[in-house]
Amino acid sequence: MKLALFGHGRMAHAFEAHAAAAGHEVGAVLTSRHAADAARLLAGHDVAIDFSVPGAVLAHVEACAAAEVPLVEGTTGWQAQEAAVRQVVAERHAAVVYGANFSIGVNVFYRIVTRAAELLRGLDAYAPFIEEAHHAMKRDAPSGTALVLKDILLRGSGRGDVPVASTRAGHIPGTHRVGFDSAGDQILLTHTARSRETFAAGALLAAHWIAARRGPGGGRAGMYAFTDVLDDVLAPCQRTWPDVASGSSRTERE
Repeated sequence: MKLALFGHGRMAHAFEAHAAAAGHEVGAVLTSRHAADAARLLAGHDVAIDFSVPGAVLAHVEACAAAEVPLVEGTTGWQAQEAAVRQVVAERHAAVVYGANFSIGVNVFYRIVTRAAELLRGLDAYAPFIEEAHHAMKRDAPSGTALVLKDILLRGSGRGDVPVASTRAGHIPGTHRVGFDSAGDQILLTHTARSRETFAAGALLAAHWIAARRGPGGGRAGMYAFTDVLDDVLAPCQRTWPDVASGSSRTERE
């Protein structure tokens, strides 16, 4: 694929290296200096990847829509612009894949937390909580991933609120903990990102997915969460296996 990059910070550098190693071409790297000319520079690319800043997301969506190039939106903290972004996507028949976290492991973690919340629903003795920690340079707090986890717990547990604690210090790798605490014991689920490679791999998977669905308007029109990508990719891997605890069968992933 011929890819375009918005932004050239640490995450964008990691993606560029990962894409090149996988045999793809990064044809353009666009920064704030190219804002006025972005749509022209995007022409001829298969997919654009955005790892820039929240305030630029709407402009990048508009540029991709004008160039008919699908966009993988990896920037976080742009929820305040979401309504405007969705309007552009709908009116211009654009294609966007977005995610609070493009780590495949984190997205599996979402499913684990969803199941845990379902199992503990109604057990009021186990109070859910979230702790997240990142390096000092990360701007948004709580992280987008923590907000997704909070939404999962709110829906799954039926509680009115779930506390989130955030830490920004030093060079801490992205770490998210979801706990269920009682007077007698605690259940703790943890995901830790060891490198940016995991996010780059997920973003490239999303780029492959949306590029394979190109059509009028530069791709399958609409906004798609990264979970939609994984659901589609993992669907052929479903199988049925026995639930040892209950003796029944359950559909799971291989």
